[in-house]
Amino acid sequence: MRLKGKSALITGSARGIGRAFAEAYVREGATVAIADINLAAAEKTASEIGAKAYAVRLDVSDLASIEAAVKAVETRTGGLDILINNAALFDLAPIIEITKASYDKLFSVNVAGTLFMLQAAARSMIARGKGGKIINIASQAGRRGEPLVAVYCATKAAVISLTQSAGLDLIKHRINVNGIAPGVVDSDMWDEVDALFAKYENRPKGEKKRLVGEGVPYGRMGKPEDLTGMAVFLASDDAEYIVAQTYNVDGGQWMS
Repeated sequence: MRLKGKSALITGSARGIGRAFAEAYVREGATVAIADINLAAAEKTASEIGAKAYAVRLDVSDLASIEAAVKAVETRTGGLDILINNAALFDLAPIIEITKASYDKLFSVNVAGTLFMLQAAARSMIARGKGGKIINIASQAGRRGEPLVAVYCATKAAVISLTQSAGLDLIKHRINVNGIAPGVVDSDMWDEVDALFAKYENRPKGEKKRLVGEGVPYGRMGKPEDLTGMAVFLASDDAEYIVAQTYNVDGGQWMS
């Protein structure tokens, strides 16, 4: 068990990729806070995962909610060892149709939520004096622009940049900050993405999802479970000397 005795908080983990991370961490011996804006869903997920998982309500766009979530972890487990910044929103539109409301919503969760969740976790880890691991979930969309996905791409590019800056700043406290950049992952979120592409590209529902899956060099879309190995590795002692990196886990879609 590579994470035995560790305390983790995973944002947006009631479903999808976040849930897969939580399940993997529990298998590796960690106690995991299923932190989600939907408390009922988080409680259901925690009960299904088992005794080492528990639910915490968290809205990453609300500073008070962030502080309360970190405090809940400290109270429950004595401190926070691992944070995964996984919560994110998606939207798409042509450049001339992007709205301020959509821009503000995505940046408030994907960028500000990542930064201030990271900040609160780092403060807790520093006060405890035992270091820690912080993993930010970026995207291949943060590596390049896409015609209909300007705002989401910009938020994920910001996550990669924040990972670099925070990693360089916090390693003096023995807090390793790194990131994972998934490619296209077959999850609940991609069903929503497919519906948006169907609207703006005039496609039948499901066609975009099929096409992007066929375009992955590995031969299929990713699954949430494809990301868990890297998430466990980056949270483990094996990643002690890795600082400010964002790793592509995308079936070969992007090389950097």
